Amino acid sequence: MYQFSYADIQTDSIADAKDRERQLLDRSIDLLHAARDAGVNSLQSVEAIHFLHRIWTTFIEDLGSSENELPKELRANLISIGLWLLREAESVRQGTSDNFEGLIEVSQIIRDGIQ
Repeated sequence: MYQFSYADIQTDSIADAKDRERQLLDRSIDLLHAARDAGVNSLQSVEAIHFLHRIWTTFIEDLGSSENELPKELRANLISIGLWLLREAESVRQGTSDNFEGLIEVSQIIRDGIQ
């Protein structure tokens, strides 16, 4: 029978959560690349924007939670970045922007910062 300490389980759980966040951002980045290549009015664009909206809405909700253990200043900065991503994605959706590169670059920076 295996015996794990609470600290081991908690560390694994945090590592798993970070891995899932990286995977979600990877998927979002892949969708944004496809959307950029297909164009603003494509089905790929709709899919990418919808996916980005879903994950960042969830991230922002989690970051705003008092249970989130990240430092308050970092949480506030990530919320600001998330709100920018959502606004920019909405501009793309409405056809007033085609800034897929900005969405991709910021998403990559956030993904690469998850440790």
